[in-house]
Amino acid sequence: AAQARAWPLIRQHRNVLIAAPTGSGKTLTAFLAVLDDLVHRGLEHGGQLPDETLVVYVSPLKALSNDIQINLQNPLDGITEQLRRMGLPELQISTAVRTGDTPQKDRSAMRRKPPHILVTTPESLYVLLGSDSGRTMLGSTRTVIVDEIHAIAASKRGSHLALSLERLQALCPQTLMR
Repeated sequence: AAQARAWPLIRQHRNVLIAAPTGSGKTLTAFLAVLDDLVHRGLEHGGQLPDETLVVYVSPLKALSNDIQINLQNPLDGITEQLRRMGLPELQISTAVRTGDTPQKDRSAMRRKPPHILVTTPESLYVLLGSDSGRTMLGSTRTVIVDEIHAIAASKRGSHLALSLERLQALCPQTLMR
């Protein structure tokens, strides 16, 4: 129910807060709208998305960040297969996780070729915003998904995240969809 009400608002690029029980598909709802937008954008440009970060997903937990990246792979594979069956260009939507545990070689690779979808934690977002290369990578962001916001909103971590989101907005030329 909450997802059905959220979908049209997300498609209109409105800011949305989805409140629903755990396991009801809130995160999937947000990601499906984002993936749909990325696919349409890529197809409009001949099957290519620019090498830039367009979506930032923020999770309060490293483990959830890793799970999200893994759980995104099935829909992304399904999209690629469906496009192939339809005779459309195979669009590659890249994802990467950036947490405190991310090896330096992976961090360097992200700076050289930014993922379309960056999965991160509030602390790593703060670190990225503090570096020239991180700001360069994040400057193209169009959408931010914050998961489990209730778990950190009333804490110091929540205050820091709110500041980081405002810093990200100041960095980006257009209004972020949240």
